[in-house]
Amino acid sequence: MTGSRRGFVERLFAEHGRALQGYLARRLRTKADAPDLAQEVYLRMLRVSDPDAIRNPQLYLYTVASNLVKEHAVVEQREANRLDLDETSLQQRLGELPALDNELEAKEMTAGVNAALECLPSRWRVALILQYRYGLTYQEIADRLGVSSNMVKKYLAQGLGHCRRRMARWE
Repeated sequence: MTGSRRGFVERLFAEHGRALQGYLARRLRTKADAPDLAQEVYLRMLRVSDPDAIRNPQLYLYTVASNLVKEHAVVEQREANRLDLDETSLQQRLGELPALDNELEAKEMTAGVNAALECLPSRWRVALILQYRYGLTYQEIADRLGVSSNMVKKYLAQGLGHCRRRMARWE
């Protein structure tokens, strides 16, 4: 492999690596797969025989990433369809279902959490929901709320503390 090809790919990833991982994370069902797919994009870019022939390297990078996301989705779909539903495995799975009383407890717990969330100030509630429901980072939440990431940490700590105290009374 020539040094110029490796240098080309390294410069491209130095400029666009973080944005590429964000792009991948937004398009994947499992966000934890984003770094692995970014690495695969890097390897595929290293395999390009003539990087000088690429007119728009950034567009090419995202095209490779987009195609890789599609391939990843196809593989996930195939794995999901591979489930063997013969009679014995079906009976086993039915036996693994939670008991109805566990389901009722879960519904009661969910109602308690919702009630605790409703009592929170709106910024605390929004911060908690954005982090625990949607998996956003402190900085992403801060950007949405128009506050600093330190303030988001405070909102989360105060909101969690309030919810824990309320749920402890509920038990």
